[in-house]
Amino acid sequence: MTEFLKLPWTPRYTQSPVDASLQDEQSLLGYWSLAATIAFTVVVYALEGHLDARQKSAYETTNFPVALETIVASIDKERKQTKSAKDEDNDDADKGNKPLLPQLQAKFRNAQAYGLDKINFGMIASSYDTVESIVFLLAGFLPYAWDVSVQAGNKYAGWTADDEIKNSLVFLALVTVVGTITSLPFEMYSTFQIERKHGFNKQTIGLFVTDKLKSLLLTFAIGGPFVALLLKIIKAGGEYFFIYVWGFMFFFSVFMMTIVPVVIMPFFNKYETLEEGSLKKRIFELAATLEYPLTKLFVMDGSKRSSHSNAFMFGFGRNKRIVLFDTLMEQVQEEEILAILGHELGHWKLGHTLTNFVVTQLYFGSAFYFFSLTFGSKDLYAAFGFNDPNSATPTLIALLLFFQTLWAPVDKVLSFVLTVVSRVNEFGADKFSVDLGMSKKLQSGLCKIHLENLGAMNPDPWYSTYHYSHPPLVERLSAMMKLDKKSK
Repeated sequence: MTEFLKLPWTPRYTQSPVDASLQDEQSLLGYWSLAATIAFTVVVYALEGHLDARQKSAYETTNFPVALETIVASIDKERKQTKSAKDEDNDDADKGNKPLLPQLQAKFRNAQAYGLDKINFGMIASSYDTVESIVFLLAGFLPYAWDVSVQAGNKYAGWTADDEIKNSLVFLALVTVVGTITSLPFEMYSTFQIERKHGFNKQTIGLFVTDKLKSLLLTFAIGGPFVALLLKIIKAGGEYFFIYVWGFMFFFSVFMMTIVPVVIMPFFNKYETLEEGSLKKRIFELAATLEYPLTKLFVMDGSKRSSHSNAFMFGFGRNKRIVLFDTLMEQVQEEEILAILGHELGHWKLGHTLTNFVVTQLYFGSAFYFFSLTFGSKDLYAAFGFNDPNSATPTLIALLLFFQTLWAPVDKVLSFVLTVVSRVNEFGADKFSVDLGMSKKLQSGLCKIHLENLGAMNPDPWYSTYHYSHPPLVERLSAMMKLDKKSK
């Protein structure tokens, strides 16, 4: 392995004369870091592969889940009993009030086939990602890419190896392009094979390519200055640079939350003000009741890319906005849209949105604090091809290796904890909507969205616990029905 890591194309970091004892010490600790990183990658792959296999078995089931059947049958019974006289004479309402259980049963096999295709493809993609990560580590891709970046900067711009920030930007561009190329076949297969096969994809090849080019342009336009400022702060911040970085990340987060919806997202989709009518009036009334300072209400043309549906809110202070996908408005009724927005507004009213922002900032602060403790350690970077004692490891490389090695287990655990918390928050937002008297419409709306999106109706409990940020449909419906009974 030692000789393999000392290939001719990594001269800057692997061929300087060093003291033998120091090199041995670096090698021992460094290779332990490399071995631990590979071992962790394999363990995570094995764990997630086992969960994927369990979910695959769940998708292969042909019998409609009994628990979901029982709950939806109960929902249909109550919907039939509460159907208003007005609905009797309304063809559109009658169409929207059709029993849900037969529709779910009719789409069950389609949903299973869609899920099976996705899980099979996901297992292949995960295997490739794991092999690629290990091969890149062992082959010394990072030092090779850094040397190429330095050489390119020197050849075309006259930069030296000491122009670290400039070389880092070239390195970032190179790695981004390589990552885009290696992931492109998987993205295209997912979009133009799986999503199109099951009736979701609406994109053309031209739109797909245009979106990809726009994404790369925005990555360079925003990511470049961000990385340059981040590296400059780390270099100029001294021993306590993590405090300044933390502050920078806070302001950058606020900046991105501000410009993404109003500047970046319009690059990809068209936003139109919701036309005047009953729905718009009732949404503003609901927002006013909850003291949500809604100023604008948009409809987004999500249907030009996919028939999947969604709704979201954004904005700071007294300038809140709500966006509805045009597909959502076609799939559910007005009352159900209000119930869904009642759920989303519940997240805001219960403080989930603010809590998530605070947690994110604490995450950044913790991560960069621990990074500051390892930043000067050459042992950590030695086995990854950066073992020249006479040259400091580039700051960007140090960041990448830290998050790829020491921080990776912490990140994985925190990710699972946040998933669990997210599920708890979803139940809380459902309860908020129920307390607004919207339980029945939220239940039917969730069923219709699940139906139209071919959501998993029979998820494996272990898989869903690990991966799902939203509880499975049957669990949400069951919880709401229990709240209904309790309120009665």
